[in-house]
Amino acid sequence: MNFAEWRKDKNRIYDGIFFGMLFVIYTAVTFVLFSRQSYGTEMLYHSDMKAYILEMQGLDSGYPFPYPLFFKFAALFHLVIATPEMSVVVALTVLNSLSLIVTKYYADTVLLRDMEVQGRWKSLLLRLSVTALVFALFFVSMIYSVTGVQLPGIFRRYRGVFSPNPFHNATYMATRPFAIATFFVFVRVLREYEQKWKWREGLLFGTLLFLSTITKPSFTFILVPAAGLIMLQRLFKAKWKNFRPTLYLGLCFLPTFGALLYQFFGVFGPVEGEETGIGFALGKAWSYHCTNIPLAVALGLAFPIVVLILNIRDLKKDGAFRLAWQITAVSLAEALFFYEKGYRIGDMNFSWGYMHGMFFAFVASAFLLFGKTWNCYKNKSEKEKTTIPGRLILWGQWTFFVWHLLCGLWYFRSIFIGELYY
Repeated sequence: MNFAEWRKDKNRIYDGIFFGMLFVIYTAVTFVLFSRQSYGTEMLYHSDMKAYILEMQGLDSGYPFPYPLFFKFAALFHLVIATPEMSVVVALTVLNSLSLIVTKYYADTVLLRDMEVQGRWKSLLLRLSVTALVFALFFVSMIYSVTGVQLPGIFRRYRGVFSPNPFHNATYMATRPFAIATFFVFVRVLREYEQKWKWREGLLFGTLLFLSTITKPSFTFILVPAAGLIMLQRLFKAKWKNFRPTLYLGLCFLPTFGALLYQFFGVFGPVEGEETGIGFALGKAWSYHCTNIPLAVALGLAFPIVVLILNIRDLKKDGAFRLAWQITAVSLAEALFFYEKGYRIGDMNFSWGYMHGMFFAFVASAFLLFGKTWNCYKNKSEKEKTTIPGRLILWGQWTFFVWHLLCGLWYFRSIFIGELYY
């Protein structure tokens, strides 16, 4: 190993230490939060954890949960952990923290792949900055008034606005490591499948999507329609010349379709004395929580929307950025138009897919903007080409990200000390 390679490895060690420190802190505070949600009262730590604990034990929770992976995973811990509450807490903490590892892996893959960095300290700064960005993404939330001032048509800080990081919902947090891996693998599959089909990639994608579905199907509800539209559009554009690889990719969805069919009958099956099924109407479920839906969308997605407007040309060349907005558009449409009939309409359960869309809109937008910002300030030729107004535009976009982050940290603090999440 020459000196340059040794120096590069040393920076990786420093970055690993930095990531490890933040990882331990994040894992510890979320472990405490999940413990409080499991052992605390509904008035202090309102969540569905009590129902999940019953479901893990095979007891009647009063809710249909036809997605077993999280509960089976917690049951494994219950073999060695005495209390069912702590078994669920440990299982959720492991899955939630795994999301950080998966995101860090793909962040390094995406952001460090094409970066040309000269000098030891610049290389170290780049790695540490990527790590800090990864952790920030797991705390961003909707923008809201921390002083309690009510915005027009917005009745709550979370309900009706929603967040990419809903800390009160365990199944959302549990499915996210599989959803994140599925997203980035699918970005790679979309880039390559028409030119050269790779069964290994296809099987990996299909497996990850299936695991996400049987943990909670909310991400699948938005990815599958988006994927179908993308594949059809490409099929017609290529005049069916790519039919074979399209068919192969379609086969990778079959396990997930089977799981969805089973889950559909488990959730939307007939209930005596209750209207069930899926309804279709503009904003019917959403209006239960706010009357100003455009403002709610703006408060939840301010940073990604600003990045999209100012970097819309990058939709053509950045696959992750494009896919993130495709699934976000699908998720927004589902949240706007679909609702569950009967007593569950107020739960607005189609919002969970929207929150997945929000998260990936934040991730892809942050990755895109980070690359542009780094090249502007650490690459001399790019810095010279970027005008002062151009640099101000970059930092203006980051201002919205910081706004989301500060609100998110305050939001997490309030939930952590026992305030209601909504």
